[in-house]
Amino acid sequence: MSDRPNENHDTLPALGRAMLWVDNKNHVTRFVYGLYLVCAGLFLTDFLYRKYTYVDVENIPGFYAMYGFFLSVGLVICAKWMRKVLQRPEDYYAPKDIETEEYPATQLDRAVHDD
Repeated sequence: MSDRPNENHDTLPALGRAMLWVDNKNHVTRFVYGLYLVCAGLFLTDFLYRKYTYVDVENIPGFYAMYGFFLSVGLVICAKWMRKVLQRPEDYYAPKDIETEEYPATQLDRAVHDD
């Protein structure tokens, strides 16, 4: 079930044992295809009932599914663009970071090794 052969599953907490199905790629693939099927089914049910709407664009079958999909794609594209604009170098805070300070030699615990 797992790629880690020496792991004892009995030592895991209850939630960890319940989520072991995620370790198997076939189960995850089936789950994703199941989500696709549910989304397609919900999209198709939009054609089966009469809507009472306030705005005419809501009468388009599958409008909210398409609206949600395209806005989600737009958010991802916008986030990628913002990352390029807002990303800072790894050492952006380094000149004022506490980890860049030099420690006095008297405060360092130096060990002498006989190699």
